[in-house]
Amino acid sequence: MSATVESINAIPNSMTSSPMSKEEMTEAIIAAKIAKGMTWQAIADAVEAGVIWVTSACFGKNSMPKPLADKLCTTLDLPEEVNIALQAFPHKAWDKNIPQDPVVYRFYEIVGVYGDTIKEVIHEKFGDGIMSAIDFSMQIDKEENPAGDRVVITMNGKFLPYKTW
Repeated sequence: MSATVESINAIPNSMTSSPMSKEEMTEAIIAAKIAKGMTWQAIADAVEAGVIWVTSACFGKNSMPKPLADKLCTTLDLPEEVNIALQAFPHKAWDKNIPQDPVVYRFYEIVGVYGDTIKEVIHEKFGDGIMSAIDFSMQIDKEENPAGDRVVITMNGKFLPYKTW
């Protein structure tokens, strides 16, 4: 299927207005999730996409293609304005203050403590470049351990070398 001006213009993006903000969309999704007693994994299974990515889109950090937004809204009985907001391209910014939530803060702390080390090891193994957060996946698993269960987070991003021109 080739893109037409009409099909491109029909895609909500940051230059078009959505009848609902990403924040309002997230509130509606969470309310429906709670009302239906569903987990993020169950929602992701219904949408047929990864749980981390689906949750991120529901929190307004990624746009969701229409077929997946349709499945999500059908699963949660959500109105069309949520569907449109899910498809809208997000503004990828966040509050620059130190996070207060303990789980989110731990990642802030990890990057603060290990960020330079992570960068150095990536450069040593791959060369001068970065790990993509676009061509990227993440998995969160639970590892049972007699000393206390462990959180296992795997981030998998394509290496993007810096180019010389």
